[in-house]
Amino acid sequence: MTHSTETREAARPGPPRRRPPARAGLAETVRFMATHTLPVFVRGVASPRFGVVALYSRLNQPAWSDATLRSMRARHGGAPVLVRGLSGEMLVLFDEEDVARFFAEPMDVLAMDARDKLDSLSVFEPTGVICSHGRLREDRREVNDRALAAGQDVHPSCAEYQRIVTQECRPLTTATVLGLSGLRTALARISRRTVLGDRAADDAELAGWLTTLRDRANWMGRSRPGAGRVLYARAEERIARYAADAPEHTLAARALAAPCPEGTDPLGQTHHWLLAVEVCAPVVLRTLLLLAAHPAEQDEVRAEIAADTPGLPRLRACVRESLRLYPIVPDLVRVTRAATQWRGMRHPAGTTVHVPIGFHQRDPERVPGGHLFAPGRWLVPGADLDPRMAPFGQGPGRCPGDRLGLLLSSLVCAEVLRGNRLTGARPALDTGRPLPGILDTAAIRLRLGRS
Repeated sequence: MTHSTETREAARPGPPRRRPPARAGLAETVRFMATHTLPVFVRGVASPRFGVVALYSRLNQPAWSDATLRSMRARHGGAPVLVRGLSGEMLVLFDEEDVARFFAEPMDVLAMDARDKLDSLSVFEPTGVICSHGRLREDRREVNDRALAAGQDVHPSCAEYQRIVTQECRPLTTATVLGLSGLRTALARISRRTVLGDRAADDAELAGWLTTLRDRANWMGRSRPGAGRVLYARAEERIARYAADAPEHTLAARALAAPCPEGTDPLGQTHHWLLAVEVCAPVVLRTLLLLAAHPAEQDEVRAEIAADTPGLPRLRACVRESLRLYPIVPDLVRVTRAATQWRGMRHPAGTTVHVPIGFHQRDPERVPGGHLFAPGRWLVPGADLDPRMAPFGQGPGRCPGDRLGLLLSSLVCAEVLRGNRLTGARPALDTGRPLPGILDTAAIRLRLGRS
């Protein structure tokens, strides 16, 4: 009688053979690289290259990526898949429970590791919270959280920030057409005033230094690290001068408000705060475009603004929904600090774990109306903890400035809509069809009508 290989293996004494982890084949890897990883790299890591974004918009590039990820999930039954990436193997997560675990793992198990960052990125965050470890990381995170009022929907300096936003948005609200250029100018000034104070409002030189650092990081290794460190040192010195007498409502003053353990560097995250507030400009513009395309939702939001509703919950939900549809960071990456098991498969320390959160947040199989603008979903209790929709991340690795970003974005949107109605927009969005996977943000134009 002839036995199959499986029968002979089952009859052999000893422990059962360990099943290998799911691994992408050559064709699948090439497709993943060509349609997902490489396009993200070309578009820009630290900030988008708007010319590339415009091309992707015309080609509907996200649809290629989504098709690849759906195919991988189906082929491997939703199991984590090892894929050869640009910098080695990565474990791509597809199942909702695995993504929830990704967010829940403590930072000493699953975190971004400075040793795995390329030089051009590491010079951009020489003393950052993300790259620190152990007690030092905890000390820096405490300073960061104190300055940003992490987890608080209303920042203690909200009244001052409202005043700044009102002043800086005046040129926007008196115009008839709104585009990215005007919003970027306004947000850059809001950024410097909220982080460093009014004396820094007109410091275009500092802004230029930080933009250069960001653009060098965008090329992931094509810059000269030494030159980046010199530029960073200049920016750090300028920031320290402003921070020395910054008003108490600024983030710099809040970071310096309490004694810190030696080596903490309370101003070490200031350059990130400055650039992070500027990133709100495209978020605001996309949110307003979506409201222009959904008049009923715009009416709800304008009524909330007119009533001075505390916290502007409907408008904040619209900003969150905009970020779900068009996340600032569409892919989340962490590195394991110890050996871990995923779906019973053991992976060594140093494994890169990848969550294509942009794909998950729009996945119509898991998120009802995934390609539609439905801000009401964020008003449901617990929505902020849903691992399927996490534009700011969740758990220990959640962005500590998410509430402040939502606050400032909402305040700017409110200023634009206070006394104004969005009467026309380009590009025109067909709300009866799935929304495009990417928007050419630089080409957005909004027409304001007085009301």
